This record gives sequence, structure tokens and C-alpha cells, in this order.
Amino acid sequence: MLRVGLFLLTNLAVLFVASITLKLLGVDRYTGANYGSLLVFCAVFGMVGAFVSLFLSKWMAKRTTGIYLIEQPANQHEQWLLNTVERLAQEAGIGMPEVGVFPSYDSNAFATGWNKNDALVGVSEGLLERFSREEVEAVLAHEIGHIANGDMVTMALLQGVVNTFVMFFARIVGDIIDRVVFKNEEGRGMGYYISVIIAELVFGLLASMITMWFSRQREYRADAIGAQLAGTGAMISALDHLLHEQQQQITQEMPGTLAAFGISGDLKQGLAGLLMSHPPLEVRIAALQQANY
Repeated sequence: MLRVGLFLLTNLAVLFVASITLKLLGVDRYTGANYGSLLVFCAVFGMVGAFVSLFLSKWMAKRTTGIYLIEQPANQHEQWLLNTVERLAQEAGIGMPEVGVFPSYDSNAFATGWNKNDALVGVSEGLLERFSREEVEAVLAHEIGHIANGDMVTMALLQGVVNTFVMFFARIVGDIIDRVVFKNEEGRGMGYYISVIIAELVFGLLASMITMWFSRQREYRADAIGAQLAGTGAMISALDHLLHEQQQQITQEMPGTLAAFGISGDLKQGLAGLLMSHPPLEVRIAALQQANY
């Protein structure tokens, strides 16, 4: 769960700055009822926010996880880790990513980066300690699958579109409330700006359901690549190990913004389930058991 957390947090911060910038630049005043111009401005700021998040993703992952990058292997375990990632990357047709270990008792891993040939793969100390080498290889193959699929770029494009319409419709709602409820016919008053902020929060929550649905779908695709590269049995064994630890409450959710890019997610029910970045592990295991890789 560590990857998307950082991505989404950065994106929300940029989106907030973009909204303030729109106000300071007087875009709302200049566009007025010209929603075509407003849509263009929102698209520019929305896409910029998403792609700034994408380009900062690897930098933020390094700063927030305390990851130790393996540049010169200090022992056989580090050498094995580098060799395994290199082999999997070659089989997947991508460049060799940076490889590191981050200090966490939780069993997890993540991959991030704006480019298939300039990515970062991180593995937790807890996963390396408790998982077999076959299971670790399957987890690494899953993360390589995210890189090979270009999931970060696709996520950025989706988030950019979502940002655009969140900002756009929030301002339409603010315009309507300002005129109908507050009867403001001269420019835009405080009611408009308060309404825009509230509408952005509401629409942002609804938009997150869309992005998290996509995040869940890409987990199945990464699992499939993991099974193809490391073997279906090893991939199922790794997920089953994660499920056991989850049931024993050994593994917890990864920090904020990298959440959607980890191997394992937290369990949520009801409405909160729509905001899950990962499908339930039982469902992922069943999907692999039914597939023929």
C-alpha cells in the first residue's frame, strides 16, 4: 500500500496549490460563465498536478520510507536480491530498476517511478526475514509487473482527468450556489469560494472511488505477470503468506501515499471498501487459481 499513498498525497497537495493559484490569478473572475475557458484552465492545472506527483514519486518514496539502496551488495542476500530483480526486469523487457530495502516489520514491497527504465523497487525487512526466496521472488515479480504495465503513468493520466473534472464541476456548483442561494449578481462572493472548497472535497472523495477501482484492477494484472515470471504456485504462496499475516494482524497498512503500489492492502467493508487500493487477498488468490498461466 506504500506507492499510491505518496502519489495521492502529493497529487492532493498540488491540486490544493492549483486551486489557490486559480484564485490568485483571477481565473474564476476572467472566465465567468465561460465554462469552455474554465475547463481548459482546470485541465491544465489538473494534469500538471497529476504529473508532478508522478515525477516526484520516486524521490518521495526514498525520502519517506527510509529505504537503503543496494548499490554495492554487502552480502549474499543483497547480491541475490539484485540478481533476481535484474533477471525479472530482463524477462519483463524493462530497464534495471534501483533496488532497496526499507526498515519495516510489515511484509510489503513497492515499485514506483515515472519511467519503465528508471524505476525503484523496495522490499521491507520483514518480508525478507519471513518469506521464502520463492515467495520473495514472486513479490518482486509482482512489482516488476506494475512497472512493465506502466501503471504509474496510467494512474497519472487517470488522476489528471479526475482532477480536471473535480475542479471544473466544483466551480460550477459554486457559481450556482452563489447566484441562487446567496443571490449574488455582482461578481463572486464568499459563498462561491466556500462552496467550491466543499464541492472539491465531495467530488474528490467520489473521484477517489474511481481511481481506487482502477488500482484494484491493476493488482490482478500485476499478479498475473508475477505468476508468469515466478510461477503461479510461488505467487499464490506469497499471497497466502500475506493473508495469514493479515489475519494474525502482523502486516498493517503502508504509510499514506505509497499505499496503492504495495503488494498488500488493508481490509475495508461497506462504503470504505470502495476506497480500497487492493482487492481482498482471498479474491486475488482465487483469480490465480482459476487462471492458466
